Amino acid sequence: MQEILTKQTNKAKEISSYVLSIKKESLSKEVIHEVKRRIIDSFACAIGAYDSKVCKIVLRTCSKIKGKYKAPLFGKGKEVFYEEAAFANGALVRYLDFNDTYLSLEPAHPSDNIAPLIATAQAYGKPGLDLILAVAIAYEIQCRLCDGASLRAKGIDHVTYGAFSVACGAAILMDLDKEQLENALGIAGVCNIATRQTRVGEMSMWKACAFANAARQGLFACRLAKEGMTGPSPVFEGTKGFEITISGPINLKLPNISEPPKKILETYIKPYPVEYHAQSAVEAAISLHAGASSDLLLPDQIQDMTIYTHKAAYDIIGSESEKWKPTSKETADHSLPYCTAIALRDGNVTDESFHKKNYRDSNLLRFLKKIKIVEDQRYTNDYPKSFGNRLEINLFDGRKIIKEILHPFGHPKNPMPDEAVFNKWKTLASPHLGQNKIEEQIDRVMKLEELDNLSDLLYL
Repeated sequence: MQEILTKQTNKAKEISSYVLSIKKESLSKEVIHEVKRRIIDSFACAIGAYDSKVCKIVLRTCSKIKGKYKAPLFGKGKEVFYEEAAFANGALVRYLDFNDTYLSLEPAHPSDNIAPLIATAQAYGKPGLDLILAVAIAYEIQCRLCDGASLRAKGIDHVTYGAFSVACGAAILMDLDKEQLENALGIAGVCNIATRQTRVGEMSMWKACAFANAARQGLFACRLAKEGMTGPSPVFEGTKGFEITISGPINLKLPNISEPPKKILETYIKPYPVEYHAQSAVEAAISLHAGASSDLLLPDQIQDMTIYTHKAAYDIIGSESEKWKPTSKETADHSLPYCTAIALRDGNVTDESFHKKNYRDSNLLRFLKKIKIVEDQRYTNDYPKSFGNRLEINLFDGRKIIKEILHPFGHPKNPMPDEAVFNKWKTLASPHLGQNKIEEQIDRVMKLEELDNLSDLLYL
């Protein structure tokens, strides 16, 4: 009986029916506002990455085109095929590891969907409210898949779900029907499996590009399906399908038909450019930087430090030997001991914290040897409701200092107000733009639902 029920289930069909049942008029004011905040946050991350080597590489790979279906590269007048723009702009948003996060059975950076969907909206001439709907739907589908099954446990990277979520958002902007979206999900699901080698050991520049690549492939799947290409079905439940070979059973709980998406309200904005599981440890370290008596707490005063954390943090950013001796920016920002140590030393964490002069600093590397990471079962049991990190520091003068944070700034239980999001944009944009242009961009995005033309949404 169970086998019969399984065969009758078709998640791609269910997803397609749900996605295309949503009307933009049904979106709540709260969700519309949050989408606009995440677009500003994404622009901040992208412009902050503009001088990086990764940015220069991905922008060189894009070829200028004329005619239909083009979109501008962020910050440039150059227009390229929109799938290339999706890849390049998406890599910029992701590079600093500063864009938003959702943690469940599988982690995600759901604002990775934003740049690809902006490119698609620009290519297909869609207005601002359509883009807002597409982004909200992409968040909904990616987060629901993350709730349904872990990919990380199988050695598969979280970006694999992104081919599905971007396809769902793009379906709104490309006017796909239910059958076309179901076919797009089938195409996206069988040929875009990313392994988690991207995020283990010594990490490479590809960390910034993995979701952007999945997004580009999701858009390609939609383009094929729109032209009549059929895709494998059922992509999830088939005898050689996604659940059998990749994820295991996905406990997918979609909202009711026509029920507007709202998962974006459960995701978290980052105050620091570090892997999310380190946010509360970094916040704790920064709060200790000045010390209880207003005297600086410096690494050379510390005999040893233990960071008590949850299992996900231990496994992802606190267990491999490379995390104690990073040799790349990508490894350093995914190292719980390094991120905590430099936050304690400097009283802040910025992009410069991950320059080579810092992650290869001999004094800081010696300090890292004093740091031990230990799983605390209490934090593990409460994950992902909270993201506990506790620093226990023994000083040479005999004192012991303890600092615990459960919900870092930007979490829904410790929300980041609009002004803080705007300040993030202002700070990262200031080396590239004048004050008037910075304010103009905020105003433009915060009126996004009123815009009919998105062609120069981030044209600098």
